[in-house]
Amino acid sequence: MTNKDLPNGPLTGIRVIDLTRILAGPICTMNLGDMGAEILKIEQPGKGDDTRDWGPPFVEGQAAYFLGTNRSKKSITLDLKNEQGKEILRQLIQKSDVVIDNFKTGTMEKWGFTEDWYQVEAPHVVQCQITGYGSKGPKAGLPGYDFILQAESGLMSITGSLDRGPAKYGVAIVDVCTGQNAAMCILAALNARHTTGKGQRIELSLFNTSLAMLVNIGSSYLVNGNRPGRFGNAHASVVPYRDFSTKDGDIAIAVGNDTQFARLADTLGHAEWAVSDAYKTNASRVENREALELAINEAMVDKTSDEWIAMFEADGIPCSKINAVDEALESEQAQAHDMVVERDHPTIGALKMLGVPYTFSDTPAEAGDAPPLLGADTENVLSELLNIDPEKIAELRQNKII
Repeated sequence: MTNKDLPNGPLTGIRVIDLTRILAGPICTMNLGDMGAEILKIEQPGKGDDTRDWGPPFVEGQAAYFLGTNRSKKSITLDLKNEQGKEILRQLIQKSDVVIDNFKTGTMEKWGFTEDWYQVEAPHVVQCQITGYGSKGPKAGLPGYDFILQAESGLMSITGSLDRGPAKYGVAIVDVCTGQNAAMCILAALNARHTTGKGQRIELSLFNTSLAMLVNIGSSYLVNGNRPGRFGNAHASVVPYRDFSTKDGDIAIAVGNDTQFARLADTLGHAEWAVSDAYKTNASRVENREALELAINEAMVDKTSDEWIAMFEADGIPCSKINAVDEALESEQAQAHDMVVERDHPTIGALKMLGVPYTFSDTPAEAGDAPPLLGADTENVLSELLNIDPEKIAELRQNKII
């Protein structure tokens, strides 16, 4: 299935000018594309999105990184440092609903795309800008990198074990969350057009997102003033909620309430834990975390991971084997939800991609077309959307404007 097969997608009829690259912006626009929006990804001629070169791994010259975040889009090459290129962009914006960029603060304005221009030439357009630090404060205008923001926001300080130091998340999670926030805000602004009759400007920054991601840990600090620490794979406020060793490996257990803990204690052969003053409430378990976790580990070493998981699942205790990525993606649960899909790519052939993590009952969302080759849709978009004739397109290409 491709975007063309989704006439009833929830965002069918919405056109998005995507001026983003790397991860946060592309994650946002890929989601919008999966929901049926037409995504026109504007890329630099001859180079394109930086992540086209981010590898290995590569497959048939295509970087896995780029392939993972750029399906459901059309690629148009356009030199935005050239006045003719900017004029083409102006025309494309006027025929679109959303413009999203992650340039440095002030770049779009420098090119002439000011608020005054939008008010006069494209008042219906929703503008979304993603930056590192936003347009205010001492770091306004500085570039943002996920790893730096994980460090700066405090996220790294609460991740990892005490004996090995701070650790970053395994993927660029600040970028991912910023992209998801951007998609959410764009949808809200599109909805607001029904009331206001016009677009509006949205600003997001990696910095603000990373602080918001502190969630309950940030709230804990604001409430009690104590600097949060690291708990490895354990939970700061819930016990037991971590990985435990078995006879042949490790499994994760997440006990969310006292009833579940009573069932866990009984399954482990220690029903007395559930009525002891030291463990019967979550607050007491947090207070006596070290002793309880040690006792659970001692109780679990005589059975294998599979044996414990079978017992825990039968008793309604949340648990899981700690899967490798391949095990997770090849699991029956992932298959049941089509979380791995195949699409035909012009040079790779059958390309496996992650699926869409949400469904709509009446307006389907689907992983659309495979990620485009650089500039693959330039001529079609210029001719069909802007009515530029073939001779003019040839001239633009010869002058390296496209």
